[in-house]
Amino acid sequence: MSPSVGIVVGSKSDLPVLEKCTTRLEEYGIEYELEVRSAHRTPESVAEYASNARDRGIKVLICAAGMAAHLAGAVAARTSLPVIGIPVAGGTLGGLDSLLSTVQMPSGVPVATVAINGAANAAVLAAQILALSDPDLAKKLEK
Repeated sequence: MSPSVGIVVGSKSDLPVLEKCTTRLEEYGIEYELEVRSAHRTPESVAEYASNARDRGIKVLICAAGMAAHLAGAVAARTSLPVIGIPVAGGTLGGLDSLLSTVQMPSGVPVATVAINGAANAAVLAAQILALSDPDLAKKLEK
């Protein structure tokens, strides 16, 4: 079975934040793939990943990045799939720069944004989106 959630993280240093996300997805029985790709260091790689996600069976994308994160926006600009952004705390602004970079998107390029380091809620939101067409998952969420 191919994964239905694609997770993209901007840096290996942000991986610990995603543990609550991946743990929650596993609790729901949701298959996912996780990639480290940077919107600033490897923009072509991010563009390729996002533009081919639907063809690989991905239904929801979760993007986590810190330090004036542009990752979720870069992904959302290249797909019509739902994108959930996780701003990661770090740097001198404690994640505020990441939050604003993730949530302030132009019209027509939405990114659903959770709290700074809100990885668990990103997983729940992804599950809720998937549950719209998965009655068994909807039952799990109701419990």
